[in-house]
Amino acid sequence: MDENERFDEYTDSTDQDHSSDDFEIDDDFDSDESDFESDYEDESTKTRMELYDWLQCIVAAVICSIFIFVFIGRTIGVDGNSMMNTLHDHDRVIMSNLFYTPSNGDIIVFQSPSETFGGTPLVKRVIAISGQSIDINFDTGDVIVDGVILDEPYILERTTYNRSSFQGPVMVPDGYVFVLGDNRNSSTDSRDPQVGLVDTRFILGRVHLIAIPGANEFVPRDWGRIGFVR
Repeated sequence: MDENERFDEYTDSTDQDHSSDDFEIDDDFDSDESDFESDYEDESTKTRMELYDWLQCIVAAVICSIFIFVFIGRTIGVDGNSMMNTLHDHDRVIMSNLFYTPSNGDIIVFQSPSETFGGTPLVKRVIAISGQSIDINFDTGDVIVDGVILDEPYILERTTYNRSSFQGPVMVPDGYVFVLGDNRNSSTDSRDPQVGLVDTRFILGRVHLIAIPGANEFVPRDWGRIGFVR
């Protein structure tokens, strides 16, 4: 074998070795690139799943809020002193109309059809319901339902106001209730023709509890008043 042949063999062998090395480097690079793409896809999928979970939580929270607001309960502010001492001015109360039927003694929120109140909901106590008779003795301050004098520990004062507007006894017709404010001598209620008997279709709900007690420049907030009302 001459020198040229030996050189050719060496060159061929060297070329094969380099070719093999190059092939192995390419394999390693492709593997790293594949691993990187796989990690990126896993991270992207994880991010999308987290966003989807958050979206589900937000949608569920919104649906629950709407359900609670429409069917179970919502807050409303008390404006005025007609329900003292049970409810104070600026109290925030929670009411509900879920499966509600008016009963004697309930505190209700209703929409008055009278333009006098500018569409502002009113808060009063149900004194008589459909089929009951209601009368008021303004001399003694007694409220009489179906011939029985009511025991009313919730009132601020006995009922002596608005004698001229109310002529009893009154029979409450079907689909109506007779309401009074607990602050009897500072309340516009069913004694007054501006309110009159309340159509039950205008009742927005029953007040269940005081959520945030009211306060003003003269009366500090009393957090001890939080709780159910009677």
